[in-house]
Amino acid sequence: MRSRDRHLAGDSERSVRTQFSIMVPVFNEALLIEPFLQHLRERAPEAEIIVADGGSSDGTVDLATGFCDQLVRSERNRAIQMNTGARAARGDILWFVHVDAELPLRCLDEIGRIMDDPNVVGGYFRIRLPQGLVYRLTDSFAHYAGILLRMRCGDHGIFCRRTVFLNIGGFPKVPLMEDVGFVRQLHRHGRVTYSDKRILVSPRRYEAIGRTRLTLAYGFIAMLYIFGVPASILASIYKRMCCDAQ
Repeated sequence: MRSRDRHLAGDSERSVRTQFSIMVPVFNEALLIEPFLQHLRERAPEAEIIVADGGSSDGTVDLATGFCDQLVRSERNRAIQMNTGARAARGDILWFVHVDAELPLRCLDEIGRIMDDPNVVGGYFRIRLPQGLVYRLTDSFAHYAGILLRMRCGDHGIFCRRTVFLNIGGFPKVPLMEDVGFVRQLHRHGRVTYSDKRILVSPRRYEAIGRTRLTLAYGFIAMLYIFGVPASILASIYKRMCCDAQ
């Protein structure tokens, strides 16, 4: 290959490489981090992968090194972690995913297709929990109620334009519902849409706390959020209903 051709090929590769940046917030995820990052690299080989650690003490950082493009650290708070990762990102499109998810095939192509519309500022995927009546009710209700109320949680793999992320100021620095607050801000800046492709969500929280208990807790907290209850109180309620139940 001639020198000029190699240079153009390199520019093209770098252009694709920096179009998407994926932020993965983690805290003490030693059991999941390495297989997840391998899965992420297989499903999104063109993307920049940034792990945002919140002070793990179980070896998560060491395990992540070598499987991501950048590893950033901050205090333990998912909003702050994601904002820290986003500030370090080079991509034009930012995608925020959780470490216990299974991503759909050709996920970057799907995001690119959605974001080709200049009126779209961001979006998300539908989710799929494992088989079971409570799970089917949960992922179906979450989808349609979320559309009606303009609410979406981080399990859905929220993505957006970097420029809009910066205009909004990132995720609100709150202890809970930062993803919902961010999506509502996205709606104020343009069109937000979704993909029918599914992210398979781990049921580990549901199994640890109880399927019905956690589903009801999420619904109750979402209702309180709609009525303007402060995030600090919601976080306290969540801790009593869920964390103390483990």
